[in-house]
Amino acid sequence: MPLFFKISLFFFYFFFVISSSPLEYNHPLESLTLFELTQVTNIVKNSYFPLNVTFHYVGLNEPNKQLVLSWLSSTHHPALPREAIVITRIDQKTHEIIVDLSSVSILSDKIYNGHGYPMLTLQEQTAADELPLSYPPFISSIKKRRLKLKEVVCQGFVVGWYGEKRKSTNRMVKVMCYYLDGTVNLYMRPIEGITITVLLDQMIIASYIDRLIVPVPKANGTDYMGSKRRRSSHESNSIKIVQPDGPSYTLDNGNTVRWGDWKFHVAYDMRAGMIISLASIFDADKKEFRSVLYRGFVSEVFVPYMDLTEEWYYRTYFDAGEYGFGLCAVELEASKDCPENAKFIDGYFISQDGTPGKMPNVICIFERYAGDIMWRHTELAIPGKVIRKVRPEVSLVVRMVSTVGNYDYIIDYEFKQSGTIKVMVGLTGLLEVRGSIYTHNDQIKEEVYGTLIAENTLGAYHDHFFTYHLDLDVDGHENSFVKNNLKTRRVINKSSPRKSYWTVVSETAETESDARIQLGSSRGAVEMVVVNPNKKTEVGNEIGYCLIPGGSATSPLLKDNDYPQIRRGFTKYNVWVTPYNKSEKWAGGLYTDQSHGDDTLAIWSLRDREIKNKDIVLWYTFGVHHVPKQEDFPIMPTLSTGFELKPTNFFQHNPVL
Repeated sequence: MPLFFKISLFFFYFFFVISSSPLEYNHPLESLTLFELTQVTNIVKNSYFPLNVTFHYVGLNEPNKQLVLSWLSSTHHPALPREAIVITRIDQKTHEIIVDLSSVSILSDKIYNGHGYPMLTLQEQTAADELPLSYPPFISSIKKRRLKLKEVVCQGFVVGWYGEKRKSTNRMVKVMCYYLDGTVNLYMRPIEGITITVLLDQMIIASYIDRLIVPVPKANGTDYMGSKRRRSSHESNSIKIVQPDGPSYTLDNGNTVRWGDWKFHVAYDMRAGMIISLASIFDADKKEFRSVLYRGFVSEVFVPYMDLTEEWYYRTYFDAGEYGFGLCAVELEASKDCPENAKFIDGYFISQDGTPGKMPNVICIFERYAGDIMWRHTELAIPGKVIRKVRPEVSLVVRMVSTVGNYDYIIDYEFKQSGTIKVMVGLTGLLEVRGSIYTHNDQIKEEVYGTLIAENTLGAYHDHFFTYHLDLDVDGHENSFVKNNLKTRRVINKSSPRKSYWTVVSETAETESDARIQLGSSRGAVEMVVVNPNKKTEVGNEIGYCLIPGGSATSPLLKDNDYPQIRRGFTKYNVWVTPYNKSEKWAGGLYTDQSHGDDTLAIWSLRDREIKNKDIVLWYTFGVHHVPKQEDFPIMPTLSTGFELKPTNFFQHNPVL
């Protein structure tokens, strides 16, 4: 580094770092603060001056797991090293930089030469969206369709990979445009037949095709704004949630939450969005907190569309790796997105030019009581007595909403008094539709890859696959994965009037290949448990936590050799188990834009590493095959799916008693 820049960094550190911010941190897994993001920008820009640096991702380079666990068990909580992982583009090359915030220095800088590119920035997406509006051939196409240019808005889409042998040397998007003119629901009024390819690094239109004219769906009936909502025959009265004595949980400055017997940490990340860490539950019998989940987050969201037409075939999105699930998170509205009793957490990100930004109220926390029953029993068998006991279900919810283009994803972690963690995803927002010549189903005589949901409007078939990274530490970090296979047995030797029964045959996975599970396959029912083989209950059962799938543990329907499926090979199995590796966070790979599927969970797991009695990570993929319906038009009612992590012989008895 030139002497001038070393001196510059010294003065930056002395005057800005020492004088402006304490070097003590509340929590080692706390998200990078606004101050720290400013540090990162200055360190990186000064180091590469006068080159132009574009920032695509900045996040906490979390400390070594053993350091964090030692910090957690310490009484004085010493400050741990604070590092940032920074992914930039410099001179059209992708750099992966580790910045040490304590020493104000760059620890490492690795240039990535493999397949794939980093997350798109919001700024370059906006710039690409605006290019067509001043492009003469596009203006001519709009005039040819007798549309008003001022009512046109555009949006870029990542292009994927379709078997090209050579590495693409260009980052690019294909831009699709929509027509407003009487509605804010732009997605219901696509302008079909036009393909605009934009090179992002050069920010130019590289190719332009206008191959056909299709009617633009009408605006009538597409608006979803509240002022134009149809009134029902009987309006519901308002409902208020009141806690006269205030909330039962605490949220400290480092975003550690304590509620009931639960204690955990909440953080925000530009790519993953909400991260839950160090979740532990107090055991009243043992009089200690026992670990459950070291770290849990959305690793990837894969959304492939089934439309094979020229303007649609490439629409196979990695919503986290290409657009940033956290970067697309939105401010939550009090009393609507979250109830009146909610508290909010802000998130901080970095923009393309390195300017830090604040996302206010990006995560909310609230106690939920919806009239549910935690447990109950009415005893009528004792003569002369009726014994009834009911315990209402009150839980704690941590929520984030990510709006990735047309879809809104509601992400909930619900902590229950019983020790269960319920994870839910709600899908709502707007369908991605294709304009069509058809106005009635009877006219359709060809494959249209979707449902006619309104005149000239086809809702495209598509999938949503959610992959969660779940680093379970069940009462310690040395765990095993057990498959409790439910097997049917025939009654032999006439030992019972019954002909059959089922029993449990347990199988402990030795290596990664033993743990892969495709739910719904011919193997039959299975209970999936992460156990601590080194600890047992008083009656001798291995303590554990069970993964309970929701109602839609979907498997992919595409062929294994189809290019979208090659890139998302991690969706072939619903369950994977890998040994803990700090670098293995993103199921679709670190660089997913135009990736070839050669750095994914499916590839890492080919090493078939040992996982018995090791520090292991559970990966769970679930989702939906979405066949659009007319009820999804013009805005989609929330469709929910998810899973639970439930204690299995973890406690000596029901922990809520």
